[in-house]
Amino acid sequence: MDILLTDTVTDEMETVIGDGLNDYNSHVAGYADSRPGAGVVRVPDTGRILGGATGRTSFGLLFLDLFYLPPNLRKQGLGTRILHAFEEEGRRRGCTSAVLYTISFQAPAFYERNGWRRFGEVPCHPEGTSRIFLSKTL
Repeated sequence: MDILLTDTVTDEMETVIGDGLNDYNSHVAGYADSRPGAGVVRVPDTGRILGGATGRTSFGLLFLDLFYLPPNLRKQGLGTRILHAFEEEGRRRGCTSAVLYTISFQAPAFYERNGWRRFGEVPCHPEGTSRIFLSKTL
């Protein structure tokens, strides 16, 4: 067997690894409930996506993977509305907790203002920066 390390992730790689892990998890748990989710801001006339959040739900946990709004859409309450809608969708799907990580120069204070609590921090680059892990009971 060969091991290939690459920075090019193909559809085949994602399918084999994702399906294999999902099959294993559902076999052990006795059910499968993993679902992707997104909350996005769109331009009404064109449908163009300007930003938003993506993640997934699985086994009662909401994962917020990515969250981005362009600078001109920040500080207007839009991010909080998206976050709350994302959390509410997690609740609707039966999730009781949520988890995410952010980088120290991104938005930890935003999440904390919205009831998220730090449970870990790991130093990373550049110097003085860290990944901050947060969770919230839904």
